[in-house]
Amino acid sequence: MEFVEPLSELIHHPQEFTKGLNFPSADRIRIYDDTLRDGEQMPGVAFSPEQKFKIARQLSRLGVHIIDLGFPSAAESEREAMRLILNGQRKGDIREDLELVVMCRSDRRDIDVTLKALKGFGVGPQDVTFFIFTSGSNLHLKYKLGRTLLKREGRSEDEWLKLPVRWYQEANIRMAVEAISYAREKGARSVEFGGEDGSRCDVEYIIELAKACYEAGGTRYSFPDTVGCFTPEGVRHYMTRIVEAFPGKDLVVHFHNDYGLAAINTITAMSCGINIPTCTINGLGERAGNAPLHQVVVTLKQLYGIEVPGFNYDLLIETRKLVEQYSGIPVAMNEPIIGEGVYTHESGIHTAGLLVHPAIYQAIPPEMVGARLRYVFGKHSGAAAVAKVLQDHADQLKESGIDVTPELVNRVTYFVKAARQKRCETDQFTHLTEYYYREWDRLGISERRLVELAITLGEMDQSNRA
Repeated sequence: MEFVEPLSELIHHPQEFTKGLNFPSADRIRIYDDTLRDGEQMPGVAFSPEQKFKIARQLSRLGVHIIDLGFPSAAESEREAMRLILNGQRKGDIREDLELVVMCRSDRRDIDVTLKALKGFGVGPQDVTFFIFTSGSNLHLKYKLGRTLLKREGRSEDEWLKLPVRWYQEANIRMAVEAISYAREKGARSVEFGGEDGSRCDVEYIIELAKACYEAGGTRYSFPDTVGCFTPEGVRHYMTRIVEAFPGKDLVVHFHNDYGLAAINTITAMSCGINIPTCTINGLGERAGNAPLHQVVVTLKQLYGIEVPGFNYDLLIETRKLVEQYSGIPVAMNEPIIGEGVYTHESGIHTAGLLVHPAIYQAIPPEMVGARLRYVFGKHSGAAAVAKVLQDHADQLKESGIDVTPELVNRVTYFVKAARQKRCETDQFTHLTEYYYREWDRLGISERRLVELAITLGEMDQSNRA
């Protein structure tokens, strides 16, 4: 039905409370997808090169602006996936304006492997973005990179624990600057850069590192919350200073979801002026995953009034299903926005309200994301929903000589309530959950299986030597 009053007079819209923030203009926002690289780091997930190509093609249709292709130096399969995607872009299967990113450590060897691979594909270094990264936090600099930095600087490993953190900070800047300068000398035009564990780094050091990298030829800074421990308050503290330090620059954020805060942290960063959010399809990624793309883009549109130009929101469900199929990881039925159950209703109170108008109980229009409103029937169902469905199928019932009457509606309603209640007393779902976790465990090779494999291969070697 149509409301007599405008909807704005009947409810307070969330956007009433999200005005006045420092969001970039919609035409500056660029959605950066990391499913093919960071998403694949989710335990047990491994995409074939062909699957990566098909996901990239779907992301192109969806309307993302940037795709991280992963580490060309990591494996031959990574390079094959990169070849397929680059060829697909040349042939028009993938949008020409879709930016493709290749990852490199701050190491000439990584850069050289990438350059060689690109040359073999008939592509120049100017045709992709190099993401040359290092570390940022003092913890990472001294205790993860420490011995690498000592070796680069010609220092003895015996000095590892003795040298102050500041020495490692300075050596790290030198390493990052050298790598970026080298990539630019070799023909790279676009160089993204960043320091891992940025959210646990001194913001003054982050800015010092970023300034040096810009001066060396870096073109875009990326700030990561590597272990997913940021709060919105921390995001605002860091991002305000970073945006002030680099006015007018494209700036990236890359947040993990260990506390379930990646999406709101990403949006908070954007409200401070960050224009490039990094996300993954279905929130895939190591540990608890990355900022889920669907949560970020739909929240921006519906709650903050920011619609990303050219983004095809109605392909979100389709994209979810493709990545579920290839990853082997289904999203939860009640996953916000794209879950199979979030547009499905059973409660009699809810269905009665929805039959008046969907806005009464559904804040997200299902058709916007490629879903549809559905009803299921059980112990909570009401006669109104039963009557609606029967009326929708009145012609089919009529062919069987059956009229939709109040008496029929009541009988059907009573029957489905009773039948579902009876099932509650007999259904056992233990086998379903056991099967799910058993199959999930089989996605990767367990520690036990790894040891068994080592024993088998070791025994084969011993037998061959004998």
